Amino acid sequence: MMENYTYNSDTLQLEGLNVSEDFTYPLFLFLFFSYMFIIVANLSIAVLVFVDKNLHQPMYLLFCNLSVNDILGNSILPRLLVNMLLPPSERLISYYECVGQAFTISMCSTCSHTVLMIMAFDRYVAICNPLRYAAIMTNKMLIKLTVSAWGVAFVLVAILLGLTIRLNRCRTIIRGLYCNNASLFKLSCENVFINNIYGLTFTVVLLTSSIGTIVLTYTKITVVCLTSKNKSLNSKALKTCSTHLAVYLIMLLSGFSIIILHRFPQYSDYRKCASILYHIIPSSLNPIIYGMQSKEIRRFLSKSMKVLPLL
Repeated sequence: MMENYTYNSDTLQLEGLNVSEDFTYPLFLFLFFSYMFIIVANLSIAVLVFVDKNLHQPMYLLFCNLSVNDILGNSILPRLLVNMLLPPSERLISYYECVGQAFTISMCSTCSHTVLMIMAFDRYVAICNPLRYAAIMTNKMLIKLTVSAWGVAFVLVAILLGLTIRLNRCRTIIRGLYCNNASLFKLSCENVFINNIYGLTFTVVLLTSSIGTIVLTYTKITVVCLTSKNKSLNSKALKTCSTHLAVYLIMLLSGFSIIILHRFPQYSDYRKCASILYHIIPSSLNPIIYGMQSKEIRRFLSKSMKVLPLL
């Protein structure tokens, strides 16, 4: 075990999963195949959307952002898999790699909200202003929305991590499966009041904006559907909005489970499981949910999954 009070050490130790030997390999295989599925399914959809001209529609082009985000967000799994096969004392990570991992995690978690927000805007325009949809959702608008989703997340997360890396460190053990912002500033023995205030403000603003956008757009969509006698419009709204709403709710509930479990330190093992499922479940279900909506995506995914056992 590394000394837990080393001043500004460049090498940190990950606590990792504490599972018995009987469950180590079954869990390893589950996580390995989950990771492979996530990579193949999301990469397949991204490639298909760019290759197939029939899918060059704003909804699918915006969904590609979610696929890329899911792939990046699960980049923590390879190291987690390796650490599972190592004794606790050898689960080491450099401080700079840890910061990079924390940045990636925070960035992808934030982008999950911002990307789904711009997708909600796309659905709102498509259903509430169908005649102006083509004029509003131009290629220029798609670029603006995409840059905004990633740009806002980058700035917010850069400030978040900037406040953390300024702190001196007196501990070396990361209490968790991977590095994140909270685990990094907990390494410090300095006052982290500013970090807590910014982190809380960041979370409140992000969730308020995210939930507010979804509630506002879907309320207006519901009003339009209820007042419209156009069965074709209502059918389209139900089909496209149900997939987007399902993806959003899965992401939101997965995130809330971690926040709730943070309030109960005695359930740290459950929190670790929830933190893994937060990455695996939404990223696995997103391509399936959207794949069910499109015949082209369904056909391409079925072919891609046949390749998975050969990898």
